[in-house]
Formats: sequence, C-alpha cells, structure tokens
Amino acid sequence: MGMPENEFEKKLAKLQFVIEGYGSLLTAYSGGIDSTLIAVVARQVLGKTKGVAVIADSPSLPRYELEEAVAIAARHDIDLVVAKPGEMDDAGYVRNEGDRCYFCKSHLYESVEQVAEMRGTEWVANGTNLDDLGDYRPGLKAAEEAKVVSPLVEAGMDKRDVREIAKLVGIQSWDKPAAACLSSRIPYGVPVTKERLERVEGAERGLRSLGMRAFRVRHHEDVARVELNQDDLVRVVGDVDLRQRVIGVVKAAGYTYVSVDLEGFRSGSGNLVLTINQSE
Repeated sequence: MGMPENEFEKKLAKLQFVIEGYGSLLTAYSGGIDSTLIAVVARQVLGKTKGVAVIADSPSLPRYELEEAVAIAARHDIDLVVAKPGEMDDAGYVRNEGDRCYFCKSHLYESVEQVAEMRGTEWVANGTNLDDLGDYRPGLKAAEEAKVVSPLVEAGMDKRDVREIAKLVGIQSWDKPAAACLSSRIPYGVPVTKERLERVEGAERGLRSLGMRAFRVRHHEDVARVELNQDDLVRVVGDVDLRQRVIGVVKAAGYTYVSVDLEGFRSGSGNLVLTINQSE
C-alpha cells in the first residue's frame, strides 16, 4: 500500500514550518529535485527577498543542467544568484582523492556564504535528505563546518517524500533522475581537469541526444564505460543500429574505446573502490 496523500501533505507542512523558522534562507541550489523543493518552498513561505537561491557555475556542472536549473528557478519566480566557486584552483580538489567532495563543497559554501552576507540572509541550506546520510559523502563534513542547515532532514524526508511533495507543490521536474557532478565520473586518483570534464560532458550530451535517460559515462582515459538504465541497456544490446550510434557519439567526444557496463546505471558506483579499500 502506498502512503496516503495526506501523509505527504503533513510532511510538506512540517517542511514549511522548518523553513519558516529560519526567517530567511539561501538555498545552495543545483536544479536537482532536493534543492529545488527547498528553494520553491522557501520562496512560497518566506517571500522572494528572504527565500533566495544560489547556484555554482563550475566546470563540473553540465551546461544543460545549469540552463535547466535557471529555467526552473525562473518558472517559480525564485531570486537566483550565479556564483563561481573556483574549486579548480584547489590542489586538494584537483588531485581527486576520496575527499574530493569535501574540497568542492567547502568552496561552494564559501561562495554561498559570501552571497548570504551581501543579502543579509541568516541561514544557508543544502538539499541533503535522509537517504543521503548512508552513502560515503565527505561533502557533509564541509556542510557541518560551514553550519549549513538541512531542512529535508529536519523535516524527516527521504527521496520518495521529496519527489511526492515536489509533485504536490507543482514542480514539473519532480521525477527528474538524480544527477551528480561530472567530476564523479573520473576515478579517484586521476586528476580532475577541464579537458576530462569536457570529454565526459560531450559523451553524455551525445547519449542524451539519443533519448537515453538515467545514465553515466565513467571516464577511464581512452575508455568510456557507459552505465545505462535497464531499459536502455536492453535496447542498446539488442539494436545494432542504436549501438553504433552510441559508439559514434561517445567517440566524437574524444574517446578511443566505448564499453557498456553490464551492471547498468548505479548512482554512487564510483565509491565502490573506496568501500573495497576500506575493507582490506
């Protein structure tokens, strides 16, 4: 049995109560459904001048994600600030070890805090929900150090709650697949460079043009390891013409070899090597 709609309405009321309690809130916004829900509810509860959002325009953010995020904010009349966090100048981030997200988020929150000070906003929020607390996420440490609040966690919401409540409040992208920064496609220990990020983005742009949904291109230098959702995986394996088109768009991005991962799309699969190393 599914959860009755009134249960989601109760959770929405709890989220509204939590956000109202902040007085003013600046959402660290990415266009993903978690931060979108917070930004939309903050705009509704606190008003346009006190419910503000900021997005980090970084080389690790795909251009289409930035454009889509800006469009979503405009649709909901959210005051959106575009910041340039500069994590590519940080050796800790570029060397791409297991704590890469910590350095990235530290720069993000530093940029967001600067906007908050200029705007006189009391609190900064991220889109962390209850399900995020399980995976390996060094970015949460950066949030803790920056005293960033997590309204979804405070309201007791997991990813399913977020999607259902986003649908309730009229967010068209309520079922948007989870996204991750382009840097997450590069194996730990391989430096993050603009050239590598551009190759990944180009390959993923090509796959999107073929109608693929919920996928990742994992970068292994000359080899692109493509993770597809199960439906697309079956299509690509069974359709020679489609398979050739996949190979074509990925090679056009600069890869020499194209492989399709038989395990399919797995969010956070780049962290598997960390789990293995920690258990040894």
